[in-house]
Amino acid sequence: MFSNVPQFIDTEDKIVGPLTAKQLGWLATGGVLLLIAWNTLDLSSFIVTAIFVGGIFGSLAFYRPYNQPLLKFLLSSVFFAFNPKVYIWKRNYDNIKIVQKPVVKKEDIVSKRKPISNQKIKDISKILDRNSEHWV
Repeated sequence: MFSNVPQFIDTEDKIVGPLTAKQLGWLATGGVLLLIAWNTLDLSSFIVTAIFVGGIFGSLAFYRPYNQPLLKFLLSSVFFAFNPKVYIWKRNYDNIKIVQKPVVKKEDIVSKRKPISNQKIKDISKILDRNSEHWV
């Protein structure tokens, strides 16, 4: 009646022991390259090559910087290095409708002034002077 919902969908399945399919693929590729190097190089050259190949493919298999695979991290850093860092906004003038501002004449502006008596101005200045003494 009820079906089970998978809980760990972001973790990869383990194929051989603690190894995932990607890790096994990287290690197998490194092993094949080391087998070819064993058959073609002398012992001292093979040891130097084995250290480099083992380090590269071992890190591709197991090292996860910022919890992402090393290959993805390297590709992201290459794309970051070659892509532009600053986005310059370019306006597309093809679809813009130019609307002119309406011209307002001075005659259209009506200004009404409220009449203020001299006594009203004196009262307001007394109130402001009294309030300014409290702030000093």
